[in-house]
Amino acid sequence: MAKRITLLGSTGSIGTQALDVIRREGYEVAGLAAHSNVALLQKQIAEFHPRTVAVTDEDAAQKLEAALAGTAGAPRVARGAEGLRALAAQEDADVVLNAVVGIAGLPATLAALESGRDVALANKESLVTGGKLVTGAAAENGAKLLPVDSEHSAIFQCLQDAYSAKRLQKILLTASGGPFFGKTRAELQHVTKRDALRHPNWSMGAKITIDSATLMNKGLELIEAAWLFDLAPEKIQIVVQRQSIIHSMVQFTDHSILAQLGVPDMRIPIQYALTWPERGEAIAPELDFTQLKSITFDEADEETFRCLAACKKAMAKGGLAPCAANGANEEAVRLFLEDKIPFLRIGELVEGVVDSDSFGGSYTLDDVYACDRMARAYVLART
Repeated sequence: MAKRITLLGSTGSIGTQALDVIRREGYEVAGLAAHSNVALLQKQIAEFHPRTVAVTDEDAAQKLEAALAGTAGAPRVARGAEGLRALAAQEDADVVLNAVVGIAGLPATLAALESGRDVALANKESLVTGGKLVTGAAAENGAKLLPVDSEHSAIFQCLQDAYSAKRLQKILLTASGGPFFGKTRAELQHVTKRDALRHPNWSMGAKITIDSATLMNKGLELIEAAWLFDLAPEKIQIVVQRQSIIHSMVQFTDHSILAQLGVPDMRIPIQYALTWPERGEAIAPELDFTQLKSITFDEADEETFRCLAACKKAMAKGGLAPCAANGANEEAVRLFLEDKIPFLRIGELVEGVVDSDSFGGSYTLDDVYACDRMARAYVLART
């Protein structure tokens, strides 16, 4: 029987590429979720015939219900954040692919894991803001976390041999460096939103593209990797790999290194997460080594890109510090995209909130939400 997938965030960049994979593999779509892009969601419903859809924006949900009224075989429409959680927990899916942007994806990740569903995780904020809660839910319910980010997928692929995984010494987490690699703080004083959205290698949504420009994305991935692979942050080294051909590497106790390579196409890690433990047929172009003239490596500049430094501080503090960093970043990126703060101010605000408290100790889901609200208020009070 075909594998059944529930896709959260189906109208975004990862979501639409995930549907390419689902179409290619002949999988069944059990459910779809989107925020407000009703026009695209309707096209997806017509093609994939999900039993249930969730729309988190109330006005958009009403529009979709009206558009589907009287349509034979129309799916049930669930509304709001609660509808998203309910869809994630539905038992008619084998895998829930969570491609929701930001902390909004955390409750859905928890709901899916608590219902015993495996989660293909493209929402790194789930582990950043609630890592202890997420990994605990997976362990308690026998569910798997399958990484979708290209870097974490690369590490996951390199560690499929259980014996080798026991001999892991460190992770080499690669970064493209974003559009501003090599720039000084002086050169970044007046960069624009348009400049920051020009990623050299990847086609992504606006928020993650800005995160790549500030290196916040790499800081979030550092935190995510520590949770996914149960490794101390000091055993994760960030290496700039400008061509985005080596997606990450692992080093073992004998100093042997394995790397996963491929063209920069997100359909490759999405496909591996959905087909695991098998591999599907090629959905992306082949890497042509005759055209690959060089592969370069550099250090990440934490002095210029303070978001990365802030995430390392947050990991060292533990507790809710990563949640605070994420909340401040989400709010600061929103303000930058609205032309309300300059580019470098994003890193200053993220570092500032991490420095504002000790953040240690255990936490509940309510604590996560409270910390997120505090971090956003911190940013708004300083802009």
